[in-house]
Amino acid sequence: MKKRVVIAGFGDTGLLVAINLGKDFDILGISPKPCLVSGQELGMRLTQPQVWKQDYLMPFQRYKKLDVVRTLHGVVTAIDPDHSCVTVKLHDETERQEHYDALVISSGVTNGFWRDNAVEDVDEIHHKIDSASTQLLQAKSVAIIGGGATGASVSANLAARYPEKSVHFFFSGPQALPGYHPKTRARAEQHLQQAGVILHPNHRAIIPDGFQCDRFTSDDLAFSSGQEDFEADLTLWAIGKLIPNNDFIPSAMLNQDGFVNADEYLRVTGYDNIFTVGDIASSDPNRSSARNWGYRLLGHNIRAFLEGRKTDMKHYEPPPYRWGSIFGVQDDGMRVFQPDGSSFRFPHWTIRALLFPLAVRKMIYQGVRKT
Repeated sequence: MKKRVVIAGFGDTGLLVAINLGKDFDILGISPKPCLVSGQELGMRLTQPQVWKQDYLMPFQRYKKLDVVRTLHGVVTAIDPDHSCVTVKLHDETERQEHYDALVISSGVTNGFWRDNAVEDVDEIHHKIDSASTQLLQAKSVAIIGGGATGASVSANLAARYPEKSVHFFFSGPQALPGYHPKTRARAEQHLQQAGVILHPNHRAIIPDGFQCDRFTSDDLAFSSGQEDFEADLTLWAIGKLIPNNDFIPSAMLNQDGFVNADEYLRVTGYDNIFTVGDIASSDPNRSSARNWGYRLLGHNIRAFLEGRKTDMKHYEPPPYRWGSIFGVQDDGMRVFQPDGSSFRFPHWTIRALLFPLAVRKMIYQGVRKT
């Protein structure tokens, strides 16, 4: 009988773990959405929602490697590590228990209105995406709060695609993109300015009392850093107010910030057959196993564990700096920044002809059906 692997959270990272484990195991993915709703490329999602949906909103049935994977539409509500089982609440409110030989906690985080663990159907997902995009595009002046990759991406994409809009990017430090290499930060700042984004460094916005940064606002902005209030038609909050999706996780598995303690093998500390990966996993200060091929290493380690080869398990070694595309696809292509601050650009013609069909769908996802 095949060993059972349960994956609690079937977003970007959990899905890739399942794909890399392959058909040798009985894999069950549990997802609050009936399809992949990627947390990537918020800038494109808001400014070009129909284009974004082609690559980042994908029915599970389109992934060829998931043909042998069962999925449940719901959320895990409890883990019983003593009996190696989880309780699942399905979208129809019924509950069931599922046993595992290995469990993967990849439930991610709630961040703004674009990343959450709410149980939704396809129509609700489309409505939320289209509604947020409509609100943003109707505004003549927009303020983006938060100097991370999400804020930078939205600012650049909005200013480049809609130059008639006044796009203001506020961040608390002297330069955006903390955690990235200094060369990357300088290059990104240059790109933002060229796109027409108005930069506001050293501005620390005051979050309204009780506000979870999970929707647009239209009130004047106030700053604890001493600057005058600022008025915009619409404000997007991308300050990295991450809420780990951990309601179902025993407190013994969590650190003081609510993220899952992970050892060097991406196992939950103290539990041999429970693993963690992605934004929920406290693998390093940047929780970078959501990127950096963390899913590949985890797939290898789960396989080694279940096959009795624990000495073959590999250490996860996070990079010193964050890396990635930051701005996504632009008119001149897509630039990918490396951990050492260098970068390379995919020319625009290669995006649809080579990058997505070959590098992404064939190599990373190992086969995606066209319909």
